Amino acid sequence: MSRDTPDTAPVLAVENLVTEFRLGDAWHPAVRDLSFTLARNETLALVGESGCGKSITALSIMGLVPKPAGRIASGRILLEGRNLVPLAEAEMERIRGDRVAMIFQEPMTSLNPVLTIGFQVAEALRYHRGLSARAADAEALRLLEEVKIPSARSRYHEYPHQFSGGMRQRVMVAMALACQPSVLLADEPTTALDVTIQAQVLGLLDDLRREHGMAMLFITHNLGVVAAIADRVAVMYAGEIVEVGPAARVFSNPTHPYTEALFSAIPRVDRPAGALAAIPGRVPALNRMPAGCRFAPRCPLAEARCRAADPALVPVSGAGDHAVRCHVRAPAPEALVPAGA
Repeated sequence: MSRDTPDTAPVLAVENLVTEFRLGDAWHPAVRDLSFTLARNETLALVGESGCGKSITALSIMGLVPKPAGRIASGRILLEGRNLVPLAEAEMERIRGDRVAMIFQEPMTSLNPVLTIGFQVAEALRYHRGLSARAADAEALRLLEEVKIPSARSRYHEYPHQFSGGMRQRVMVAMALACQPSVLLADEPTTALDVTIQAQVLGLLDDLRREHGMAMLFITHNLGVVAAIADRVAVMYAGEIVEVGPAARVFSNPTHPYTEALFSAIPRVDRPAGALAAIPGRVPALNRMPAGCRFAPRCPLAEARCRAADPALVPVSGAGDHAVRCHVRAPAPEALVPAGA
């Protein structure tokens, strides 16, 4: 797909975000010192295994971290220059669905089964835009047609159970775009769909992103999806970004061992059937994070220094827009200075 050049001014900036959850008598970070920016008309893909903190990042941005078990301990989330972290719930309710919107993972549980599709799409327009019932219904119908719901007018008063999975996901897209948000968070929006419907939804999201000029944070574990839709890629592991850069560069030169392992685990038609490489071990639990690099226990390149200190996220040599968190592949500048110098 062709993508327009994004406006480089960030519409969303996450700075040193720490989101914690209480386990027993202690707080443990699920997202640790996370920073990234998102420009207008840009798609940033946040990728990694389940349990790496991708969805928690989106929930933090939306102000939906479940309390009292969870909290944003520190950091800033700047939406069009405004810090969302200290805002009261009443103010966040005015921002959610208006300036920032989210498509959740499972459309069947995200849609209210006892309300019609049309009512649910029109609701945001009535709340955020103050439209009359008639005007909201007309705009909601237009949105359903924009996301290519077949026979939208006749299906406007139907219920979620009368729609297929792909059609329900299109309804979720219509709801998210109703108020033309500056930022769209798409959390695994194609996970439950077959590959044909998945491709249609991806194409729809990319077309709408370009038409509306919004920024999109696309959360997925599927690197094949990333290749189709992303301008930049941020690879996340155990609550930290371990590699970030332009999609073309990360795909052609994956540098962090975890990124390489993710690519190796992708099934390919040009390999023998038994060539699929699994990543040994699993993402550590919040209360059992290893010292040093969090990927070290699973990494084939791990050295003693990897277990002693957490590496910094530093630029890859010769590529200022491509950064990696790895002692071996991208040592921090101070690590390159000879001892006693």
